[in-house]
Amino acid sequence: MIVPEAFVRATVDREGEAGEAWLERLPGIIEDLLSRWDCAVDGDAMHGQVGVVVPVLAPAPAVLKVSFPHPGNVHEPDAFAAWDGRGAVRLYERDDDRFALLLERVHPTTLNEGTNIAEDAGRLHRRLAVPAPVGLPRLQDRADEWEAELRKDAAELTHPLPDSVLDAAVAVIHELGRGQPDILIHGDFHPRNILRADREPWLAVDPKGYVGDPAYDGATFLKPRALALMESDDLMKALQRELEVFAEAAELDPERVRLWAQLQAVQAALHGRRYGYGRARSGPLLKRLNALADQLAMSWC
Repeated sequence: MIVPEAFVRATVDREGEAGEAWLERLPGIIEDLLSRWDCAVDGDAMHGQVGVVVPVLAPAPAVLKVSFPHPGNVHEPDAFAAWDGRGAVRLYERDDDRFALLLERVHPTTLNEGTNIAEDAGRLHRRLAVPAPVGLPRLQDRADEWEAELRKDAAELTHPLPDSVLDAAVAVIHELGRGQPDILIHGDFHPRNILRADREPWLAVDPKGYVGDPAYDGATFLKPRALALMESDDLMKALQRELEVFAEAAELDPERVRLWAQLQAVQAALHGRRYGYGRARSGPLLKRLNALADQLAMSWC
């Protein structure tokens, strides 16, 4: 099994020696799981940010996904099990100790290549909003951490956000963050995590598996849409339209989506100044992304 070189470099850059050690074990892990789950390799390995995906026949077309061990990946199989194919890929097998899944195979085409992105995402998200199973992490338990981090970053970092915008973000934490419904949410719901499928037009992949407010996922969906719409004549008008279409299709309160979007934009503006972004750690692109986050934080307020 040849692990993609780009995935090797990214894993070592991000995880250091722990990543190198895991990568040395990865081919053996894959070979063992192929044998255990009676799979035959059916194409070249692909990868995301933290996991390798191997097309297999088992005997139907499927994929073997093995992720670098990380707390953010722990509840991915729990979410798939709860959905049982409802709006998401089906889970066939799981090995939690090795962060490995055998999943329904879908196509590499993402919703970014669709024609009705906000509406299709909203319809799909409505189907994912089911009662949460016991044992999943609750977003509301992170509210105190969110507020403490926001106040610390706002005080320590150089940024243009006025106090009114920061206060509005803290108000969202108090209003929505500390009392959330017992609903299963994706946790990383954006167009690249929605893939073309045969069984249904689109299916979700790569969930975090949280318990919380479905409108939080709506705000997460809007962040990459802002990047896609940056060249619009009126970015905020275009984003507001996306919000309204998504919220109607998902049967969500658009005001709750807007409030979560404002908080997430403030968090992104501050986090980007401290750590950068996945696609930009320095240079002109980082400045551009920070400026976009600033604009969203102040415009959603």
